Amino acid sequence: MLRRLLSYLIPINVYQKNSAISKSIEVNWNNGELVIDSKNTNYSYGSLQRILRIGLKGIGFENIREMERILVLGVGGGSVFKTLVDEIKYKKELIGVEIDAEMIQIANDYFQLDKIPNLTIIIDDAFEFVLKTKKTYDLIIIDIFEDTKMPNFLYEKFFMHRIVDLLNNNGFILFNTMLLDEKHNQKNIAYIKEFSAKSYTTYSIPRVERHNEIIIVQKNNSE
Repeated sequence: MLRRLLSYLIPINVYQKNSAISKSIEVNWNNGELVIDSKNTNYSYGSLQRILRIGLKGIGFENIREMERILVLGVGGGSVFKTLVDEIKYKKELIGVEIDAEMIQIANDYFQLDKIPNLTIIIDDAFEFVLKTKKTYDLIIIDIFEDTKMPNFLYEKFFMHRIVDLLNNNGFILFNTMLLDEKHNQKNIAYIKEFSAKSYTTYSIPRVERHNEIIIVQKNNSE
């Protein structure tokens, strides 16, 4: 309790580990919240949880409750699952794909991610997973960062359209992106144009928590 109170004045570190994949991983108390941070940004809980909640609200909590299966690419500490289960009351199938097993261990130890009964965690590379999976999904959340960087494959047309192929009719993509310069902005514009040209319903929620932009794509019945 003391560390939580002090965190309103300064961040209080409770755990730190170097990971071969995620580099530096920290668990900190910050403004009364227990969060996971990388060297330069928030990785889970805190601002990231608020960002993804805004995206989920854009899709509609009632719509999400009716979905049969949700896929999350890039689990981190799993804060989006806490929103889905605790706030939205989603009770059906959740699948999370995370490349860093050490991150999942931290999520289990500090945030009880392994206590969510309808959640399956798969340790795998997101690109490889989407090539192999035979399931389809009503919502695919993409939240993949290497510190503040997004892997290039997220913007490759092959990956983009493979993601859409995995969606059920009227399914959604929720893509969390970070805009740090004009190059990032142009990549997001091109991403939106690519799907808009295919007559998908596509829109963005810009400047969420200053540097993030949420892109939402809905697959139409005719596809």
